[in-house]
Amino acid sequence: MNLSNTAEKLEQVKPKVVPFFDEDTNTFSYVVQDPLSSSCAIVDSVLDFDLASGSVDHKGAQAIIRYIEEKRLEVEWIIETHVHADHLSAAPYLKDFVGGKIAIGEHVTTVQQTFGEIFNAGDDFKRDGSQFDHLFKDGEKYRIGNLEAYAIHTPGHTPACMTHVIGNAAFVGDTLFMPDAGTARADFPGGDAATLFRSIQKILSLPARTKIYMCHDYGAEGRELEYKTTVKEELESNIHVNEKVAEADFVAMREARDRTLDVPHLILPSLQVNMRAGHLPDPENNGRIFLKIPLDALR
Repeated sequence: MNLSNTAEKLEQVKPKVVPFFDEDTNTFSYVVQDPLSSSCAIVDSVLDFDLASGSVDHKGAQAIIRYIEEKRLEVEWIIETHVHADHLSAAPYLKDFVGGKIAIGEHVTTVQQTFGEIFNAGDDFKRDGSQFDHLFKDGEKYRIGNLEAYAIHTPGHTPACMTHVIGNAAFVGDTLFMPDAGTARADFPGGDAATLFRSIQKILSLPARTKIYMCHDYGAEGRELEYKTTVKEELESNIHVNEKVAEADFVAMREARDRTLDVPHLILPSLQVNMRAGHLPDPENNGRIFLKIPLDALR
């Protein structure tokens, strides 16, 4: 598949993109609509979760549901760009109310193998991706109504990261941030800085006007939050990986920086839920659901 030709073909198609922001996790979720129909996809939804109390809520997901119902949209896909380590997915909850196929990249099986062992998930936890309705392959084309889209495998942050190019928009998950914020970390199990650099080159080879939608923003240097940039802006001014940065320099920077970063505070609850496609573990014999905290597993 010639990704460059496909990207140029889709560049003129402009999906309607509506962001939803979760303040607790600094996460942007999106409803992406075919401009010629009511078909849409949901990208990177968030389940409200309070770590201190262990309580779950659905306020963020309900905002998306209200929007979809008010606009009378038809959900075809509920897409996860990767197995998130900083928030829990609301995908099953959304599917119950608005439908759609829950989908992720096929390399989720690598993540399931790794974290299935860390969480001692047992034989009942399948490591074949079957918790998801669809597993995207690298270069796979799909549709949202009349809108053409395709998935690119962009590992490095995690083994299962995918960038979804939908019309003239690219949803990059955590692989890239706004130009003044740089790039994702690459020190999680299965991550790799050199692999991340090469994945980013795939994104930066898209047409210059391609809009890039962030999964996160933290308001670098106190600026207002932003969720959208372009390939051109990233090439010109990304502080970690612009067009002048060589792979070896990026790897040295990324590995040194990653050694200074704290572990995300929701990584343990997030991973054991998100590796199950957003489904919580089964209740135990007292009817309660438990999340595990494996000691010293991510030191």
